[in-house]
Amino acid sequence: MSTAKAAARTAGAWRYRPYPAYRDSGVEWLGEIPAGWEVAPVYARYEVALGKMLDAKRVTGEFSGPYLRNVDVQWDMVNTEGLPEMDFAPWERERFSVRPGDLLVCEGGEVGRTAIWRGEIEPCFYQKALHRVRPRANRDDPRLFFYLMNMVAKRGVFAGAGNQNTIDHLTAVQLKHYRFPFAPEPEQRAIAAFLDRETARIDALVAKKERLIALLQEQRTALITRAVTKGLDPTVPMKDSGVEWLGEIPAHWEVKRLKRVSAVENSGAYGAEPGEGAVDLPVCTTAHLTIDGRFLVDEMPVRGFSMLDAAHYIGAPGDIFVVKSSGSNTNIISGKLGLVTETTPKLVFSNFLMRIRPHRSSVFPEFLAYLLRSELTRERIQRMVATTTYPNIDVPEYVGSAIAIPSIDEQRAVADVLDRETARIDALVAKVREAIDRLKELRTALISAAVTGKIDVREQVA
Repeated sequence: MSTAKAAARTAGAWRYRPYPAYRDSGVEWLGEIPAGWEVAPVYARYEVALGKMLDAKRVTGEFSGPYLRNVDVQWDMVNTEGLPEMDFAPWERERFSVRPGDLLVCEGGEVGRTAIWRGEIEPCFYQKALHRVRPRANRDDPRLFFYLMNMVAKRGVFAGAGNQNTIDHLTAVQLKHYRFPFAPEPEQRAIAAFLDRETARIDALVAKKERLIALLQEQRTALITRAVTKGLDPTVPMKDSGVEWLGEIPAHWEVKRLKRVSAVENSGAYGAEPGEGAVDLPVCTTAHLTIDGRFLVDEMPVRGFSMLDAAHYIGAPGDIFVVKSSGSNTNIISGKLGLVTETTPKLVFSNFLMRIRPHRSSVFPEFLAYLLRSELTRERIQRMVATTTYPNIDVPEYVGSAIAIPSIDEQRAVADVLDRETARIDALVAKVREAIDRLKELRTALISAAVTGKIDVREQVA
């Protein structure tokens, strides 16, 4: 079997036939291409030009115009809202303007990220962080070039040619000299039309599965909230909690302040450089907590601590690490926390977290962890954060909040049920995520196989 036929099968495209004949492309990463295709450097088929360098000192407002930045160009999408402006003199406007059909390619960031300009606003210009790639003749279809850029970026072709010790960027000279495969013009349009149709179908399936994940997560949150505020028995007598935001609670439950049933450490520590203390330990920050209460230990930085600090800030089984402050509201109100268990490695909580240590005589740690990530608690946190200029929990208000709790035995029973039911939902979510990953892999493989000629899709759009 030829390498082209093998690649077609590897791409997961069993129902697509290879081309009748292939030849060596002369490009190592490309391999074989259909016999009737051409390999050429980008400059032979497209004009590549960088945008205007931003110079705030020369902005007068006399020839002001909106311009696109790297951040405004995403895959197959260009943002045109709230664009900044700078001066584009009459003799610069043609040079730095974009017109429908131009491709915009990111020089840095996600190197090679590309979108097609469709004339959303007129006039519009572009900054130096972007390349404008414009076909030299009608024989080349910009839509196919977009898919080519998607393929080489996803396959790491650009990164592989760069210096990994520096910030990756794609210069105009580099882009111009990359050698790409080019099919005859009718085939280019056929391949682009095929990929538009098939990627749209895959994207629709991905969106449907992402909606399913959102519904499952909503179900998970509702299940937790119901169990930790109303209990497991829907027929149990209820009473007014006397706390407006708590509402009714089971008649035999008690209302207590969080600070009365736990010890609270307002802030953790970040330590010194590794080796500068008596002991090196991983440090848990906001980035290392998940909404399902896990720790991402393998990703934690290791820092140096004195024996005294280590003893004070190491998490003990039953401790709950809660996000106290962050540069993002999402980290605080999403319900991210970590419950230290017997199997959790020794780790320290950072100064952006607080530690809740339940009094075992009053509160079962697993029950409290569920309570602290319930929708009711998250709503309370959201109101606290909304009143601050920097995303930050009002710790005294938080630990002074009223919570409703049953007996220890009932707390344990609630936690056991939630462990079982949330694990079931989490397993479903994991399966859906795996399906999404497979669809995305298929999408990438399909694009790669089509634009490099490993599969013949001409009959698919005939």
